[in-house]
Amino acid sequence: MSRTAAVLDAPRPDGPNRGDMPRFRCRPPLGLYVHLPWCVRRCPYCDFSSFATDGKRIPERGYIDALLLELDAYARMDAWPAVGTVFLGGGTPSLFSPEGIDRLVAGIGNRLKLSSEPEITLEANPGTVDRGRFAEFQRAGVTRLSIGIQTFDDDALARIGRIHTADDAVRAIENARAAGFANLNLDLMFGLPGQNRRSALADLDIAFSLEPDHVSRYQLTIEPNTAFGAHPPRLPPDGAIWEMQVSGQRKLARRGYTRYEVSAFAAPDKQCRHNRNYWEFGDYIGIGAGAHGKLTRPGQRCVTRTRNTRSPRAWMNQVNDRRTTGTTSPVERDDLAFEFMLNGLRLVEGFNYGLFEERTGLPREVIRYPIDKARHAGLLREDGELVVPTALGSRFLNDLIALFLPG
Repeated sequence: MSRTAAVLDAPRPDGPNRGDMPRFRCRPPLGLYVHLPWCVRRCPYCDFSSFATDGKRIPERGYIDALLLELDAYARMDAWPAVGTVFLGGGTPSLFSPEGIDRLVAGIGNRLKLSSEPEITLEANPGTVDRGRFAEFQRAGVTRLSIGIQTFDDDALARIGRIHTADDAVRAIENARAAGFANLNLDLMFGLPGQNRRSALADLDIAFSLEPDHVSRYQLTIEPNTAFGAHPPRLPPDGAIWEMQVSGQRKLARRGYTRYEVSAFAAPDKQCRHNRNYWEFGDYIGIGAGAHGKLTRPGQRCVTRTRNTRSPRAWMNQVNDRRTTGTTSPVERDDLAFEFMLNGLRLVEGFNYGLFEERTGLPREVIRYPIDKARHAGLLREDGELVVPTALGSRFLNDLIALFLPG
């Protein structure tokens, strides 16, 4: 058995993993996630809450009415801090009309206090928007676009069930720039069926020519309850996928994009503030069918998770009937450290102990044993108050995070 394996298999001694309820010094930063769940066609790898329109008209007005009604309930519930970020995700939010997005953004501002310069992101797919539509989204208050490209290879797009072409993707990016968007993310994937290192890096070359401000680059994973889960495609070998990942990271770094999270690369001052708030265990209200939320309750000394009903029709009926729209459950005290690590260890620079104590309400001593165990296994290093994943820890992130499971 290797030294690392021996360390990881060592039993957990009795220690300070139980005690009083959390104590929070302050509320975390607050974001808002809005789920717009319709797509033209559901991708075979997608396990998000999304529904194909099948050529039918989206019930846009009624859905936005319900979103704002749900937000009314949150607005009455508490004296929230200013909302720094809003993320309109899906699905394909760009299927909604600019008038609808304008009404939604204005309604959010009328119900919650927004910070002086909020980041308002809208997800868009090529082929669902033109230059005029992008400009109208910007006038509605959208400050950041996230465009789902996945790849610039037409054959690969067809193999993963995308409905746009490479030309559509390039045109969408050019139209977004022409409309005046100065904060633009591109979603790319690697490890696709039939892909090799050369074609994966070619995607980055095309992306660089379009000068995005941010690149989210994910490995294709086969999830259960998806079309690919039922009928898995043949993927490249693990070694080839690893080489695509590492060579892509090097290429992005040479181009000036800083990797600040497992799959996120940003030009200077262009990190995604909304997603970073997730990774730093900040709070966010989630509204819409299938939306999730996470909220800290200092007075009740707990953190709660919310999960809305997935079906848009059922969710709209629940909202309109003033009924509960899903579930709200507390995060058990012994799970707080694990949930923090599930997010915080995705950050390349790690986290500091002060942030852990602030966001979980727990003393740092509760994670001393798993920190030491991970450090001796070469998965973490400590730099004063900072806890940082090593290269080995980043490569085996699931194993590292598992060390913080309660028990």
